[in-house]
Parts: sequence; C-alpha cells; structure tokens
Amino acid sequence: MTSSERRHAPDGPVASELTRPRPATPDTVVDVAGITRRFGAVVAVSKVSFRIRKGEIFGILGPNGSGKTTTIRILCGLLAPDEGSASVAGFDVARETESVKSSIGYMSQAFGLYKDLTVNENLRFYGGLYSIPDAELDERIRTTRERMHLSEIGGQLAGTLSGGQKQRLALGSATIHRPPVVFLDEPTAGVDPAARRLFWQIIRGLAADGATIIVTTHYMDEAERFDRLAFLSRGHLIALGDPAGVKSRFPGAASLEDIFVELQQRDEGVPNGTGGGR
Repeated sequence: MTSSERRHAPDGPVASELTRPRPATPDTVVDVAGITRRFGAVVAVSKVSFRIRKGEIFGILGPNGSGKTTTIRILCGLLAPDEGSASVAGFDVARETESVKSSIGYMSQAFGLYKDLTVNENLRFYGGLYSIPDAELDERIRTTRERMHLSEIGGQLAGTLSGGQKQRLALGSATIHRPPVVFLDEPTAGVDPAARRLFWQIIRGLAADGATIIVTTHYMDEAERFDRLAFLSRGHLIALGDPAGVKSRFPGAASLEDIFVELQQRDEGVPNGTGGGR
C-alpha cells in the first residue's frame, strides 16, 4: 500500500476486517483470500480478502481503474488469480470454473436481450441455455414474470419495452435458473428513479429468499442500501463494512458519495503507467 493509500485508509474495526475477514461460517457463500491479479507490469488487484454470507447484498465500489471489474471477473470464473484463492457457492474459481458459472447469475449493463423476441421468448431462450427441464420451464417463466412485474406483457416484443422493463427482463433472464449468487454490474444505469426503486424492491426480495447479491454501481444512494460494501482503490481494498461503519472511518465524509469522489479525484491524479486496477 502506498503512503497515499495509508493516509486515506480507515483504521480501527473496519481496517482490521481488511486483513482478518470475518471467519467462514456455514452460510459463507463467497470466500476471497488474498487474491492478486497482474496484467504485465500492472497490478490490477492486490491481496484482496473478504467473505460474503448467504442472503447478503454486497457492493464492490471504486472509481474507474480501481480493480472492481477484475475482481468480479475472477469471482465469475472468467479470470484466475495469480495469487490467493476464491470460492463462490463452494466452488474454486480457478479449478471449478464451469461449476462456478452454472451457480451464478450475471447481469451487465449491456445484458443481451433479443429485441425481436417477446418477453416470454427471451425467458424461454435463457431457460434453455441453463438447461431447465421442459416440464419446469413454463412455470419458471410464469413465476419469473410475476416476480419481475412483467406478468401482463409476456407477449410484448423486448425491443418495445421501457428502460425499466428491459432491466427487469434482463434480471429475470439472468436468474431464471435460480442461482445462489447473482452479480449485477451497474444494473440501474439509465433508468428513471421510479424504475430504480422497483428494481431494488425486487433485489431485496431475491435476497430475502436466500440469494446472495453482489453489485457494482456509481449511484451512491443505491450503495446506502447494501448490507456491506468493499471500497477498492488502485487495486487495494481500503474499506470494508456496512455503509455507516465505512463512512465513520473517513473523517469529513458525510456520505458514501463524498468517499467515492475523493477516491476518484485522487486516482485520476495518478500519472499514467504507475499502476492500478482496471
């Protein structure tokens, strides 16, 4: 950790959790132990550790270049760490990648809906990709539409939906196989406040049913909804805890947005080529 990072890093209970994450328990679903990932001379993620329990809504936050995308890709089994280890839903991300991929749902900002297919047809397509048996698929489609508040528009083309409806259809498509872990990458970008509020009601419902939700977002008002969050800066984990606890460790920061802006301004001032995550 650089002198700048030490100056901005929190101390006390939050800091202790950075080096000694909460012990693994039977409900630990994601276990990250000292992962490091390099791209040539650039250290994108450096010795990051945390644990996430079943049913938790957990945020991974940080400015562009902080390492959050690399961390997510490692947890999704798309990249192997150079050092350390991580498991998701009980599967090692480096050695059991196919099992990891079948145990997660992933929704990106550019989730691939088929605009010329209806809501039902999109759900049927993704249900088939996840090998849901035909005998179960119709019921899964019905219950997914209901949960995503799309019950009345099953026959409507996806290309004609509003932004909020498209986001909910994308979430339904990504979770129709009922994965225990769901990754959401900027899930509400570009939708109006009412659609964002409904989306988060749905997320809370998924978590209440036992799904573990891992989110990246630039909306710091959304980050206030997380059970816990991790702040990354230049590949380092610099804060970990519930929103109130994290804020209390940054003197002068009245909100998570204050912390985010401070980190962004600091990181953008780093000369090119000196390192940092992606």
